[in-house]
Amino acid sequence: MTDSVPVLTIDGPSGSGKGTISRIVAGRLGWLYLDSGALYRAVGVAAGWADLDLDDAGALVRCTFDTDIGFRETEAGDLRVLVNGHDATDELRTETAGAAASAIAAIPEVRAALKDRQRAFRRAPGLVADGRDMGTVIFPDATFKVFLTASAEERAERRYKQLKDKGVSVTIDGLLREILARDARDASRAVAPLRPAPDAVHIDTTGLPIEDVVVRVLDIVTHPAG
Repeated sequence: MTDSVPVLTIDGPSGSGKGTISRIVAGRLGWLYLDSGALYRAVGVAAGWADLDLDDAGALVRCTFDTDIGFRETEAGDLRVLVNGHDATDELRTETAGAAASAIAAIPEVRAALKDRQRAFRRAPGLVADGRDMGTVIFPDATFKVFLTASAEERAERRYKQLKDKGVSVTIDGLLREILARDARDASRAVAPLRPAPDAVHIDTTGLPIEDVVVRVLDIVTHPAG
């Protein structure tokens, strides 16, 4: 029974550190890892390849069902995402893919189509799932739930450093506007809006080193309250 497999959900807005923290925590625990955002970004990339209109909900739903999404871990431990057989990992991390994912995630039929794919990641010995509705919709019965936050300014700064390291020309002001716009879209969408689960532990990562956050999250799993 997969329902007996422990799940740690880590939700939060873009740039809160949930992806980095989730990967590290999963590695330390020896659990599987689900990057739910990669699924939406993969559909967004596939839609872009097909030159689909992001306002055409019907076409996007069909694209969701038709898109083959796979994950492959390299010898170095990096997670690569395959979209219809092509390595699209780098393209998935662009701002364009992120914006497409946010738009696609607002379509109820798309979310429903991806729900079973996400739940299928729940396998022994355990799962760390990061996203925006992991603890509220996908795994509401999760054993452990965390909601990460950080100031919009710090999240923009983090994203700026990531993109500059990759040679991408961006501005902090532009990234801040995009982050605020995405926060508004994610929080106001009718289906599965971004919000913490009532039983989630809140951690504000503003100004905190990554290792400090990792230790706090691991403590939640290894020393559960009550």
